[in-house]
Amino acid sequence: MQAEFRAPRRRPRVSEQYEAPLPASGHFRADLINQHVLVCDPDHIQKIHNQGFFGKGVLSRARPDHSLSDQWEQHEGLFLPIIPESRYEELLKCAGSVLSAQGLDEKGVHQTLLRLSQPVEMEAVRREVGGWGVNGNRGERGRVEPGSEGGASPHEMTDHLTSEVELEHERNCRLDQQDPNPDQDSDSSCGPEGLVPGPGFVLVVSDSAAEGGVRQVRRTPFSLTEYLQLSLEEAFFLVYSLGCLSVYLQQEPLSVIQLWRRLRSLRPDFVSSYAAYHHCRSRGWVPKEGSGAKYGVDLMLYRKGPPFYHASYSVVVERVDGVFRGSALRPFSWRSLAALSRITANVSKELMLCFIIYPGDLSEAELDSPVCLGRLKVQEIIVNRWVSSRERAEQDDI
Repeated sequence: MQAEFRAPRRRPRVSEQYEAPLPASGHFRADLINQHVLVCDPDHIQKIHNQGFFGKGVLSRARPDHSLSDQWEQHEGLFLPIIPESRYEELLKCAGSVLSAQGLDEKGVHQTLLRLSQPVEMEAVRREVGGWGVNGNRGERGRVEPGSEGGASPHEMTDHLTSEVELEHERNCRLDQQDPNPDQDSDSSCGPEGLVPGPGFVLVVSDSAAEGGVRQVRRTPFSLTEYLQLSLEEAFFLVYSLGCLSVYLQQEPLSVIQLWRRLRSLRPDFVSSYAAYHHCRSRGWVPKEGSGAKYGVDLMLYRKGPPFYHASYSVVVERVDGVFRGSALRPFSWRSLAALSRITANVSKELMLCFIIYPGDLSEAELDSPVCLGRLKVQEIIVNRWVSSRERAEQDDI
């Protein structure tokens, strides 16, 4: 029986423009940190995500656009993020905890946080904005370069908060000295965080009703710079198929063979999952792994990208031999398959079983190179739930 094609459902409100299906130009860098592939350069992050929707922000659900606040306000000519005083106090406590963990005594922590929490005059803010530039390089200040041991994982990103606090402390000291030539105070090696002007300012609103919502400009205790996390399949596709990405491990670039073997060691079923990902990408779909976890599948397929269309297919990847035998990556019973099909139908998607067919004579040595992808075959099967009443209606029409 032939599958019935259903047109993808377009999202009713689209707030961005479609740039390109794949990164058209440029060469980018990513770092293999523990078991994660992270893109740290802000320019590379935007180009890789906007052109093909690769990866997701480590602090966001999808697009890497994390900010201290969703509310912004123009205050004496500058746009600043607004946060309540209680939230600002939480940030100060977090910064203090990091400083204490790094060995700074209680008095030093108190003095540093006291300087950071002092209100800043707009004249001083404008001087720093003039020295740093409102449209400076995005996110340079909070960037963390991977260390000699491979760097920190996304869960260890708070390790660099101490340097952020110290930077803010040093800037406060420079302002306190009232240097007559403030342009020389700016450190060109540090850039502004995201959309925050200068080294990082926020508009703190008092929580007390008696104070009438007093607004004060203060410095951010630290910045959390968002990185782009690529799935293993996305990273290898950009390296192997497009040739626009280099993945580094401990500051050394990995060759295609080295990266393939490394990713296989991180995930035993990487060959099958990448073959399915490559197949779907080559047919014009945008496969996303993270979305599939919500529906119990391996991939979700989008037309053009998640901002423009809802996912059309929920994909389950299976490995079989030439006669469709072999140990299943995801063993199904009839009950679990029916449940998955019902869930998929309830969210207006179709369930697709993507079988990666391995030749019987394919050896383990051949799997140690991406050349083996040329010997694999892909078979797609759409699973539909049989509805007896619909079947009777169709027979009556005939």
